[in-house]
Amino acid sequence: MNGYYPVMLQLRGERCVIIGGGRIAERKLQGLLEAGADNITLVSPRITPRLQELAASGSLHWQCRIYQPSDAEGARLLFGATDDPKLNRRIAEDGRRAGAWVNTVDEAEGRGFLNPSVVRRGDLLIAVSATGASPALSIRLKRELEQQYGEEYGYSAGQLRRLRDYMKVSGFEPGEREALLRLAAEEVPFKGETEVDITAWIKQLRAKRPLD
Repeated sequence: MNGYYPVMLQLRGERCVIIGGGRIAERKLQGLLEAGADNITLVSPRITPRLQELAASGSLHWQCRIYQPSDAEGARLLFGATDDPKLNRRIAEDGRRAGAWVNTVDEAEGRGFLNPSVVRRGDLLIAVSATGASPALSIRLKRELEQQYGEEYGYSAGQLRRLRDYMKVSGFEPGEREALLRLAAEEVPFKGETEVDITAWIKQLRAKRPLD
């Protein structure tokens, strides 16, 4: 067993702090933005041109200075993304004391969380990690998943969400709702770009449902 517990985090409104201003910080920031994080602070005396652009656009709050222990206070996620191993260890220690979940360039030092390789297709989110054993393997598996699960899966997940939401408020008996949603998921992937007619879809699913 690798000792990691996989979770999906909702980061809207949560304070996320990145210490560092280089390429690693760029990658961490990109992952946060893709996840919808909207309260991101970046601390570094120097940052890349790309990070400067994102700071100017309002995607993050840039503190142009060196790291201070107080930067960890109130952070939900804290990233040590500098090229200084000793500083990353300090960041990890400060973060743990402050109650933040910590991720560092040297994952073992953070003892908090890992960033998996991620494939996003609308509501569908697929994450894979070799838990630090081989980042190259995680990247390879991500490429394979990207090829296997194209944009049609994002469309399909969106239609399944519409179906589920409709059935939740339309008085369906729980057993029937579960059975029909299971049948609908077996039809994935769907082809198309327009919204499916929900009532017609339910009629078709009922016709496919085995008799109890």
